[in-house]
Amino acid sequence: MFPYLNLFGAAIAVSPLVILVAIWLGAALAERTSDRHGIPSETLYNLIFIALLAFILGGRLSYAAQYPSAFIADPVSLVSRNLGLFDPVGGAAIGLVAAAIYGQRKQLALWPTLDALTPALAVLLTAIPLANLASGEAFGAPSSLPWAIELWGQSRHPVQIYEALAAGLILWWLWPGRAKSQDPAGTNFLLFVAANAFSRLFFEGLRGSSALTVLNLRAAQLAAWVILAAALYGLLYLRRKSKTALRTRSI
Repeated sequence: MFPYLNLFGAAIAVSPLVILVAIWLGAALAERTSDRHGIPSETLYNLIFIALLAFILGGRLSYAAQYPSAFIADPVSLVSRNLGLFDPVGGAAIGLVAAAIYGQRKQLALWPTLDALTPALAVLLTAIPLANLASGEAFGAPSSLPWAIELWGQSRHPVQIYEALAAGLILWWLWPGRAKSQDPAGTNFLLFVAANAFSRLFFEGLRGSSALTVLNLRAAQLAAWVILAAALYGLLYLRRKSKTALRTRSI
């Protein structure tokens, strides 16, 4: 666990720093390859920037809406650097809405846009476990394995490292340019979603920070099953639709 970096006498939180660097690297990679999907790089950059800004502002406003008394007593805390005053789920929802509105105004096709964003999302999902490792969040279950790490007073599975390695392999597998030219638009994104859902199914069982629900499964595993099934169905649908379109053209 390495929560803070001492830089020129200032304590900088490592976890958000890792996420910010990942967003920058992911956006740069997505911009460089967006033309392959018919999305102008400047348009993709603006889409990412708007979504990120809406996520930050929306997450703080969503938190304030849930706990208005705290902000009425101290309105300045709305611009506080305290990351605890933030609702990530609300921020993500507002970020998605803002991105959808921008994409609609720019008449961006859904599947090519999602394919263009896949490299940025893959880099981000590689960085999130590393950010969790730095902060000590999303920790693993107790373990006696030789490579277990000491965290919160116990030897634990380094599940954050497992997840980062798996996400890195997925990024390598779906690296821009590897997709076949005949694959229908949306294939790369749905493969990315399916691979990460499968990864979450496995590694969630090694976490020590989530509670069991039904049939010895966790809420995240149940969600991963649904997401995996939806992604696989989406891949099948796109391939069938592509084959139908090819048959229609050949007639």
